[in-house]
Amino acid sequence: MKHMEPIITLQDVGVRYKRSGNVFRRKNYHEALKSVSFDIYPGETLGILGRNGAGKSTLLRVISGIIKPDKGKLINRGASVSLLALHAGFDDNLSGRDNAILSGMLQGYTRKEVIAHLDEILEYSELEDFFDEPIRTYSTGMRARLGFSITTIISPDVLLVDEVLSVGDKQFKEKAERTMLAKIQSQQTVVLVSHSQSQILRLCDRALHIDHGSSVISGEPAEVLKVYEERLLSDS
Repeated sequence: MKHMEPIITLQDVGVRYKRSGNVFRRKNYHEALKSVSFDIYPGETLGILGRNGAGKSTLLRVISGIIKPDKGKLINRGASVSLLALHAGFDDNLSGRDNAILSGMLQGYTRKEVIAHLDEILEYSELEDFFDEPIRTYSTGMRARLGFSITTIISPDVLLVDEVLSVGDKQFKEKAERTMLAKIQSQQTVVLVSHSQSQILRLCDRALHIDHGSSVISGEPAEVLKVYEERLLSDS
């Protein structure tokens, strides 16, 4: 990958969230990310590992452009990016159909182009009549189905996946993973956050371990997983 030009680069990225509540705290902010640096190369699948609270979801939101870093730089060399996460961008009061149209348009497609794909999205999601019901009536698994289906049918240059492959019934999870594998083989660029180590080994070309908001190691998935497991054991 190193001989290729990266499509996205992060340089010493940090993100702070203001804390609510006690004004007498020594720090009135939380550093979700402190110092994260890495490249994303075209056609690769990059797995991101880290314990809960390590900053993985914040990192994906930075890459997607939803939030801007407070320090460091994000360089996007013209790639369209879509974040597939359970709570990313859905309007609870709109139907699945309307959310699909809105999500597609936010990814840069015209309304007409998205509408042309609605039957495929409906069929893949297996939501049937729920497709025309408000999102607030959906279970977590149904939200995941809709989000995954929209991004599957309407492909961005870089697809960011936040734990979505671990949600829903067994049959749909297997179908989603097969689709993801087909995307990977078709040279789709994917950044995948997953707690499943077997999934990271199975799907990813490279892995990045972040801990306490900083990048620890990136490289071959097996090598990164070994460091990740060692750090978990040393802290337990």
